[in-house]
Amino acid sequence: VVLTALLLAVVLAALASGAVALVVERVAYRPLRRRNAPPLVFLISAIGTSLLIQEVYALFLGRDTVRVGNLVAPSTQFTLFGADVTNRHLLIITSAVIMMVCLDTFVSRTRLGRGLRAVSQNAEVASLMGVNRDRVIALAFLLGGLMAGVAAVLYDLNFGVTRFSAGFLIGLKAFTAAVLGGIGNLRGALLGGLLLGLMENWGQALLGWAGRDVSAFVFLVVVLMIRPTGILGESLGRARV
Repeated sequence: VVLTALLLAVVLAALASGAVALVVERVAYRPLRRRNAPPLVFLISAIGTSLLIQEVYALFLGRDTVRVGNLVAPSTQFTLFGADVTNRHLLIITSAVIMMVCLDTFVSRTRLGRGLRAVSQNAEVASLMGVNRDRVIALAFLLGGLMAGVAAVLYDLNFGVTRFSAGFLIGLKAFTAAVLGGIGNLRGALLGGLLLGLMENWGQALLGWAGRDVSAFVFLVVVLMIRPTGILGESLGRARV
């Protein structure tokens, strides 16, 4: 029963998030793309859309912290370096690894995945080669929405509480992880997320709760000063060739 309820929650969250992502792409991004808007405009549109979704949620459902149901009761499975590893931790880690492997396989080995990579590298050339740019970008938004929906369920499973603005900081850190690992590199985003999480926990252990976010973003600045394209990103010299 618990597994069925959890799978149902994952499916519903993924479908809802994917649908919202498609609407955002159609309303907030496609008109800008057709007008050849500069990249900065897309970034501003993304921030504005995120705030709009938050405020719409708060308008109808309130701004209070909401406790979500505990579908999986925590149970310690073993101890690793003095830390208790529960069944929730194992479920979250396993799910994240499966999601990453499936996404990486899709992008690197399927025809649609090759279309995604082609558009990300050079959208105009990809269009000349017969790739439907709008369809491919919509697919990218759909995949991102589906992944975000599953991640939201895993987040709620771990913390047990949420609120209308919970996704903003998480989204900012997800973007930070992608920049840290190297924009456009899925494995780099995974590595960036792991390093970012480690720095947050080390900062919290050394400086208290206030040092959690500070240490993570200081680490980002230091890494980008040494390697501007990210840890696994292409070097600037090679990018210019």
